[in-house]
Amino acid sequence: MTLQEILAQPELEGKLLNQAKTQGFVTAMAAAPYTLTPHEWLPFLWGGEEVAPFSDGEELESYIEAVIQMWNAFRPALLENRWMWPEGCELDDADIVTEQTRDFCEGVLQGWQLARDDWETIMPEDSQDNALLGGVLLSVSMLYDPETSIATLSEQGVEGLEQFEEIFNAIPTMLCGLTMRGHQLAEQQD
Repeated sequence: MTLQEILAQPELEGKLLNQAKTQGFVTAMAAAPYTLTPHEWLPFLWGGEEVAPFSDGEELESYIEAVIQMWNAFRPALLENRWMWPEGCELDDADIVTEQTRDFCEGVLQGWQLARDDWETIMPEDSQDNALLGGVLLSVSMLYDPETSIATLSEQGVEGLEQFEEIFNAIPTMLCGLTMRGHQLAEQQD
């Protein structure tokens, strides 16, 4: 069973992060400077509950396998500067970005919360690296909530939507750069 098929099960509706949020969350876990084991973060995909919302053990196993496969694909892609937006994440003429893009960004931000202490330890507030981290988080936040971002930018006299296209197009490079730098700093501390 694919992740999409598992998530489509009626009995699991609303009990697991959707596909795009899951992809974002797993991307954040794959980007983390120190590897967090799946048992540390998998429960967050179903709201942090101790017990997974699966009635079928095989379905739970398939779900975990699909998520681990995603992590196994995303981690090397991030470290080798070849990670790309997941399918369905794109710009949108009417809404600036698609719902999948917003959901993906929400998942990244949720995952960042879990790895936040590691990021803040490795990239302290007064470091140059912290500006890189802040830039990535700001960019992801802007794509997660473009309406608020547009209002804030127009208050500062910045008009137009082209900055969202630039940010969207830069996110893969920014996430890869942040992951590679975090990994490098983590290795230096070991």
